[in-house]
Amino acid sequence: MRKVRSATAAVRRAARSDAPLVTWFLIGLCCLVFLLSPVSGFAVTDRHGDGAVAEQLRYFRHWGVIPRDLIGGKPRALLTLLTALFVHGSWLHLIGNMLFLYVFGGMVETRMGRVRFTLFYLCCGVLALLAFALANPTDPQTLVGASGAVAGLLGAFLYHFPRARITSLFPFLFFLPLRFPAWVVLPFWLTLQWLATRTTVEGPAVAYLAHLAGFGLGFCYTWAHYGRGTRVSGVARATEGESQP
Repeated sequence: MRKVRSATAAVRRAARSDAPLVTWFLIGLCCLVFLLSPVSGFAVTDRHGDGAVAEQLRYFRHWGVIPRDLIGGKPRALLTLLTALFVHGSWLHLIGNMLFLYVFGGMVETRMGRVRFTLFYLCCGVLALLAFALANPTDPQTLVGASGAVAGLLGAFLYHFPRARITSLFPFLFFLPLRFPAWVVLPFWLTLQWLATRTTVEGPAVAYLAHLAGFGLGFCYTWAHYGRGTRVSGVARATEGESQP
């Protein structure tokens, strides 16, 4: 009986040690920041109508990346390369990014280890935002969200788990759930980013270039670091379609 209990305890400790704690923490932090922001609708404020919209714009400009300010050399703009990763422009923006982070982040974290995964995630996000700013040095629009960091995870996932089966929902197929390997789904997603055009609107910008940069950085780093290491075939579920990280 003692041996059985010891074995059970060992299995539980191993399960806890493999839990994607960093992924869960990042999801929780992004959700908390959003709920406390004036965008969520839950933050305490006495502003309504145009006043509420103006407050939201000030919030984005304070914490988001403004390429014109960043490339212009404003000292505080460097900090926004990090803070922007935890700010989201809407519920749909938040849910889309967190869904991708939840589905793909855990497996990549387990493969990389928590410390390396944390640094990888932050570096992909920061460099993706920087790449967008360098390509659009005079852009006055704000850029927010974990998109670049999450795209980096997709690149790493594609390298580590190219044969993992991913359940995808495609709008043009009436959201019929279909299962494809990662080497089919993720390049398809990347192609959509390449073909997508960036719209100019008030508030945070949708920067497809940041998606592309993050994905490329994530894949190239993983390929360079792990070289010809063993790749893993696994199972994952995701929702693909119009919602994008």
